[in-house]
Amino acid sequence: MLKESRLQKNLKLFLNCKDHTVSGELYGVMKNQEYDFLVTSPVPSDLAKYYQSEDYISHTDAKKSLFDNVYQIVKRHTLKKKVALLNSFLPEQKTVLDIGAGTGDFLHACKKDNWKVVGLEPSIKAREIAKSKNVLLEKELSFFKGQKFDVITLWHVLEHVENLETYTQSLQELLKENGTLLIAVPNYKSFDASHYGSFWAAFDVPRHVWHFSQTSIQKIFALVSLKVVQTLPMKFDAYYVSLLSEKYKNGKMNILKSFWIGFQSNRKAKRSSEYSSLIYVLKNN
Repeated sequence: MLKESRLQKNLKLFLNCKDHTVSGELYGVMKNQEYDFLVTSPVPSDLAKYYQSEDYISHTDAKKSLFDNVYQIVKRHTLKKKVALLNSFLPEQKTVLDIGAGTGDFLHACKKDNWKVVGLEPSIKAREIAKSKNVLLEKELSFFKGQKFDVITLWHVLEHVENLETYTQSLQELLKENGTLLIAVPNYKSFDASHYGSFWAAFDVPRHVWHFSQTSIQKIFALVSLKVVQTLPMKFDAYYVSLLSEKYKNGKMNILKSFWIGFQSNRKAKRSSEYSSLIYVLKNN
């Protein structure tokens, strides 16, 4: 359950969303005007069971459906770009902690590029798959207490954490003085989000507890003295999020329409910078 905090006060209903993956339940998505984020309400006390589905693709290497195959193709492409991004920081000690490592593909790619890797993944099933790739993952963040890392990455993970203020403070404490924190999250102010509304796949309630904007990331991390120094687009997200959103909205995947909505979202974002998902590069302030 979420602990009461300043981030949960003065919330107003933004929209209602359905869990399309596991339960079919309805959830409120509430807005905090001061910090400009949304939060799912209520958060189930047994949230872990809402990840127990073959459709939850980041915990498997599934290639059963069209969406699975699109996801895996995009993942292979983006892995190269993620490793290249890490290399652009050129730390003297190449040490990376990946939080929410899933089936270990990102850390496996980092290992091949001579990074010293450690990771965290709560899912037993995903950890077993990662182990088969010689990537050993820990279950809880507390395992790394007292350690310091050059780079910490959370690829579509921050939206899942339950107690956000405590978690962001822990991230700051794990980061070296000149270290870099990379956060990738969906952007609820993108065109595809506004187009699909409650059917937008990246709301993914109740697994996604938080729904961020650029303003909210800046304000929330300022509370723990971390500053956004660069923001980068994840352009592929607009396409596969639209593909899944079409399924939620109309009962089937419409490839042409999904591509058109994704294209429009990226085109509009060239001016607004509101891409479907964004990577935030943060440093100690």
